[in-house]
Amino acid sequence: MIYRENGQFKTSYGADQQIFPIAQDRYLVVAIIAFAFIGVPFLADEYFFRAILIPFLILSLAALGVNLLVGYCGQITLGAGAFMAIGAYAAYNFLIRVPHMPLLGALILGGLTAAAMGILFGIPSLRVRGLYLAVATLAAQFFSDWAFLRIKWFTNESSSGSVSVSNLEFFGLPIESPVEKYIFCLAILVICALLAKNLTRASIGRQWMAIRDMDVAAEVIGIRPMWAKLSAFAVSSFFVGIAGALWGFVHLGSWEPAAFSVDRSFQLLFMVIIGGMGSIVGSFFGAAFIVLLPIFLSQFLPALGALVGVHVSTTAASHAELIIFGALIVFFLIVEPHGLARLWVTAKEKLRLWPFPH
Repeated sequence: MIYRENGQFKTSYGADQQIFPIAQDRYLVVAIIAFAFIGVPFLADEYFFRAILIPFLILSLAALGVNLLVGYCGQITLGAGAFMAIGAYAAYNFLIRVPHMPLLGALILGGLTAAAMGILFGIPSLRVRGLYLAVATLAAQFFSDWAFLRIKWFTNESSSGSVSVSNLEFFGLPIESPVEKYIFCLAILVICALLAKNLTRASIGRQWMAIRDMDVAAEVIGIRPMWAKLSAFAVSSFFVGIAGALWGFVHLGSWEPAAFSVDRSFQLLFMVIIGGMGSIVGSFFGAAFIVLLPIFLSQFLPALGALVGVHVSTTAASHAELIIFGALIVFFLIVEPHGLARLWVTAKEKLRLWPFPH
């Protein structure tokens, strides 16, 4: 982390606009991705894959989609869980109803279905904003909960409302073991993260940020708010829909509508708030925080109670998790609104200047 950037001169506009213009950053990111693909499968055990790594990868993808809408375009949403459900059930129906449908095709079609629904429920953003838009997107959550619970066609006439998938394959390669599931989710996340980063650097991403900063001024300089807002809803819902399909297919295996309740929508929004709005890396920080905090507190609180001579039950620990989690959200909103991503950037800047005074 301690390195100097002097001497790295850019001789072209393309070199200056690289995703990682600093050579050390490129090497570090490539090393992390290579270690994730090659090193982690040999070091982690089955519990680590199932309880931490796979949920982290899928929730990172979902948080990435929400961040494109909330952080980059400035449109609030409380219906991300609904688009996860739409992506999961759409991919499930494509997989079982279309003969010889490949897994990747079902995932993409599930994401496209979620994108179409995202455009539909994003139409109110053309007229309302703030709390009113949040309520409008919350309607998507209630509608999906009702539809997937009451309309049996979506669940293939299942009496219990739950569906399941098995014997997953990717171009003939089985996806059954935790390592295979991890590699599959990691590959999709890397591709989607690269796509999202390039989108935010392209003209469409600059339009999103202009709408976020001041939509009236953006319209004055020639940006069409309808195109910018609806494209943000579509792209965001596409990523979230793929994440929902992966959550159902790869992580759960069998699920019911309650797996994508309104709690999931709030969880994804909190990931963006804690990780950092308008930051790709913040999506990863927020997902890691949400996944690791309950596991840490479930181990730490009973140990702390035993140390002071107080018995901490499982129920008390779960309630304490909610209290601590809510307090941390308030803390980040007040102390560091830009989340963990901003703290990360600040730490890097301090290390680059060390040991010189700031």
